[in-house]
Amino acid sequence: MANDERWGDYVPDPRRWRVLGVLVVVLFMSLMSVSSVNVALPTIEVGLHATQSELQWVLSGYALTFGIGLVIAGRAGDIYGRAPLFIVGVAVFTATSVWAGLAPDPLHLNLARAVMGVGSGLASPQAVGMIQQYFRGAERGRAFGIFGSVVGVSVSIGPLLGGLLIQAGGAATGWRWTFFVNAPFGVLAIILAFLWIPKPLLNRNLPIVPGHVPPKRDLDPVGSVLLGLAVLAVMVPFLESGVTPLVWLALPAGIGILLLWIWWENRYKDGGREPMVDMHIFRVTSFANGTLLVSLYFLGMTSVWILVALYMQDGLHHTALESGLVGLPSSVLSAFAALWAGRSVARLGRKVVIGGLYSALIGLVLSIGVVWLHSLGVASEWWLLLTLSFIGIAQGAVISPNQALTLAEVPLQYAGSSGGIMQTGQRVGTSVGIAVITAVAFGVLTVSNWSVAFNVGFAVIIVVVAVALWVGYRDLRQRHGNAWL
Repeated sequence: MANDERWGDYVPDPRRWRVLGVLVVVLFMSLMSVSSVNVALPTIEVGLHATQSELQWVLSGYALTFGIGLVIAGRAGDIYGRAPLFIVGVAVFTATSVWAGLAPDPLHLNLARAVMGVGSGLASPQAVGMIQQYFRGAERGRAFGIFGSVVGVSVSIGPLLGGLLIQAGGAATGWRWTFFVNAPFGVLAIILAFLWIPKPLLNRNLPIVPGHVPPKRDLDPVGSVLLGLAVLAVMVPFLESGVTPLVWLALPAGIGILLLWIWWENRYKDGGREPMVDMHIFRVTSFANGTLLVSLYFLGMTSVWILVALYMQDGLHHTALESGLVGLPSSVLSAFAALWAGRSVARLGRKVVIGGLYSALIGLVLSIGVVWLHSLGVASEWWLLLTLSFIGIAQGAVISPNQALTLAEVPLQYAGSSGGIMQTGQRVGTSVGIAVITAVAFGVLTVSNWSVAFNVGFAVIIVVVAVALWVGYRDLRQRHGNAWL
């Protein structure tokens, strides 16, 4: 049953678009930071004399701490109010961005990045929960579409701004400004949040429904700890695989803890309490399928821009600015695709996402062709401007529409925790994908060159996206007769 039917007549909150405006500022800041770090990696290596492992932690350490607390933070927002936790998360992200910019060595940089991940982990599920809270039906799709268009704009500006800052500041210190630039956006977001977002006392997230008595809710501390440990144990082997083979023992341990967590959540519910995650939520096929699909998508596609940046800078010796420019058309098209998808998802449903996955596959295959032809001296590497544009269209047509479809049938009281589950899948997928795909590329690089390493890495991504496409078709079949189809 859709949320609108579950909670009776829906009366739009007149403050909803201002709330979305605040969320957009924070999304812009965080994604601009993430995308600018990709082009800054080679200069961080020079400026801080960082090793390959330390560089990997700049990316994956952030994803690790981001992923561990997402469900817990989403649960806390559902219970105690999303606005206060959102503001705290933005404040933590902003302060640690300055810390990262001042880092004297790789250790301090990675510590700062880890705490930045905590800030994002606090704020992100609240943002998804607030969109669920303030928007319904087709209007929710448009809100996610605007969200997605900001993804495209921020991802395009990030590498360009990062390249400009690095070029102005030099290879040794220019990368620091890719972190300092977050500060004004963070301060603006906090001010707007205090002005525009209603700040409920305790739990006022749920609509007041006559005759409805909300169940007693708590943070389920045992479940929170078990899930955090499970995510940590599953992700660490992929982040530290080069340290010792023994680290892989954490993977089966993590799976075991995950099974223990599932048992605990069911036991908690059977005892008359409300668990952190009601396992029955996975019986909502649209939620289960959408979470799996986006996890696979992030597992593959997150590494695309890392490989592009390394190929352009380390392989072809282009500047960070030139490396950022190659993704500009992709990001602009991502913004337009997200706006179109947001307007169309209520009418076309999962078909929008499937079309986006096909676009991703086309872009990946054509990019392999460009790099191969360039290695033969037949074509310019700048044809990547065109081929990567298909990947931008995919990003706009997959991420935000999938969020709207995945959460459409989730009860509102689980908006934060369910959004946290979905984003945890994204973070685990991101960390595993970055570790595995870049490891494959660097492994090929030891016996060949950057052209071959790039193409092998993209071939692995194609396989992952093809599996995500299969999940999309499975969901499409299961949605037959649903209004979203």
